[in-house]
Amino acid sequence: MRYTLRQLEVFLATARQQNLSKGALSLAISQSAASDALKELEHQFDLKLFDRIGKRLQLNDNGRLLLPKAEELLNRALELEQSLAHQHGPGTLKVGATLSIGNHLCIPLIELYRREYPQSKINLEIGNTESISAKVASFELDIGLIEGDINDPHLEIISWRDDDLVIFASPDHPLANKKLLGATDLVKANWILRENGSGTRQTFNRVMHELLPRLNVVLEIQQPEAIIQAVKSGMGLGCLSQLSLHEHLRRGELVKLAARALVFRRKFYLIMHRQKFKSAAMKHWLALCHSPAGKAGLP
Repeated sequence: MRYTLRQLEVFLATARQQNLSKGALSLAISQSAASDALKELEHQFDLKLFDRIGKRLQLNDNGRLLLPKAEELLNRALELEQSLAHQHGPGTLKVGATLSIGNHLCIPLIELYRREYPQSKINLEIGNTESISAKVASFELDIGLIEGDINDPHLEIISWRDDDLVIFASPDHPLANKKLLGATDLVKANWILRENGSGTRQTFNRVMHELLPRLNVVLEIQQPEAIIQAVKSGMGLGCLSQLSLHEHLRRGELVKLAARALVFRRKFYLIMHRQKFKSAAMKHWLALCHSPAGKAGLP
C-alpha cells in the first residue's frame, strides 16, 4: 500500500484547518512530522492536493476529490479499531446544532443516546444555521441539526420536526395588551432580532418580506437569551422559537403577540454530507431523532 492512515489523517486535518501547523496541533504531532506526511503523500502519487495561498492551504480539485474518500476510509478504520479493542457502542459522534435546537432539544437526545451507550462520546458544537451547515459540508461535523433552509447540493437534508416562531414583548410594552397587531403596529415598533445567517432570522425575513424594508431593527444579537433580556427591559419586540420562550411565557415575564395573517411556522432539519460514510454512531443518532422516545416530552 503506497499510503498510510497517518498521511490521510494529516491531509484531513490540514484540509479542515486550511493550515498545516493548526492541523498538526489538532493531531498532537509536530509541524515537521505533519509536513513530511503530507509531502510524502503528494510525492508518492505525483500530485498536489492544495493550492498555497499565503499561509493558507486551500483544497484543489485533487484534494476535493480525495476528501470524502479519505474521510470514509478513516471512519471505517476507526470502527475496526474499536471492534478489535472490544469497545462497546458506536463510537464518537460530532454533532452540530443551531442555538434553539442545541439549547433545548439536544441534551435530552444525548441523554437517551448515552443511556444506551454509556461509553460513547458525543462532541456538541452550537452555532447558527450558516456555520453548522458549512462545517457539515467540510466534514468537520458528522451531523447537523438546523432550523433554517439551505441549498447545498453536497448535503443530504432530512425533514425532522416542526417549530413555530413567536412575536413577544414585555408585559409593560404598549402593544402587550393588543389582541391582534396590524402592519402599522409592526412598522412603528422597535425590533431586537437574531443575526443574518441564523435560521430564525431567515424565517422572520421570509414571513415579513413585504414589511421588512420599513421595520426598525434597533439591535441584532446572536444569543436568544440576550434578546429575551433586551425585550424584558422594554427595548422593543422580539421574535424567537417557542422553545426559547416557553418558561418565560409560562411565568408571565413575557407576553405572546399575534399579528394579522402572519404564520411563523418552519421546519427543523437533520443534515449530513452526501459522500460521508454513515458510521454506526450516525445511524443510531438518526434513528433516535425519529423515534418516539427521542421526541417524548419535547414541546
